[in-house]
Amino acid sequence: MKPFKSFLSRQLDEYIAYRQGMGYNPMPSRYHLLVFDQYLIQSGAGWDSLQPAFFLEMRSKLPLEPASANNALIVIRGFFNFLMRRDKIAQNPLEDIPPLKENIVVPFVFSPLQIEQLLQRCCQKIRKNNACFLTDMAIYLALTLMARCGLRISEPIRLLKHNYRPDEATIYIEKTKFKKDRLIPVPESVNTQIENYISVRKNIRPDDTNPYLLAGRRDKPLSATVVKNAFHQAVRDMGLSQPRRVLGNVNFNPPRSHSLRHSFAVNTLINIKGESPPSMPCPYWPSTWATAITNIPPSI
Repeated sequence: MKPFKSFLSRQLDEYIAYRQGMGYNPMPSRYHLLVFDQYLIQSGAGWDSLQPAFFLEMRSKLPLEPASANNALIVIRGFFNFLMRRDKIAQNPLEDIPPLKENIVVPFVFSPLQIEQLLQRCCQKIRKNNACFLTDMAIYLALTLMARCGLRISEPIRLLKHNYRPDEATIYIEKTKFKKDRLIPVPESVNTQIENYISVRKNIRPDDTNPYLLAGRRDKPLSATVVKNAFHQAVRDMGLSQPRRVLGNVNFNPPRSHSLRHSFAVNTLINIKGESPPSMPCPYWPSTWATAITNIPPSI
């Protein structure tokens, strides 16, 4: 982990330890404070430099978009509030610095038909050999849970076996992004796919000790990178890959894995007023994978 090196290094370390002790994830704050720490070194700043004008100049020089610059100043302002409570300073120099006007961000939203097509393309990529079969199935299921249940990418890959409740057709998400727990209902079709995956996994790996619901390799969870790679490959295959576009003060984001969560929310709200489109079964996902494992070719 990269250390702080400026004249405020000790105080920055104490602040990170304080937040960690309060139960917060220290990494987001640490990232912004490292940027601040590096700027202190480059500018040769000392205690006397920490005036409002210094931070206005720093904000103008950092190669950040308005939203990122505002987030950085929020974190730094919190650090100086911490110093005030410790009687290190008398006043917060960022107290009266207003936020920059932020651009409007428009996320990419898949239509219901595009969601079906994307999942089908991911399903087609499942390699039917002993080395890759279960991992590819797990990747497909991770994307399916993101698309059908609105999960963040970190949530399906961190699910433990006991987080899945087959009798209720629910999954229990522990310690989400905001340190809260959620109980998520799983659509019947997805629940069937999870059951089939578990059945195949028991047949292929009878001595499996991996604690995760969607197993990676060597008792580890799936990597978020491999799930993202599968998503982006499917997007490219569909011809939907595009760069971010900026028109005036509006940012149009390209398709990202998190777009599945946005799409789930938007399409659910749209469907409240009408009839939801029927789910299209994936032709490459047999009704029971367990009956297909005898046809898996040897590892290559």
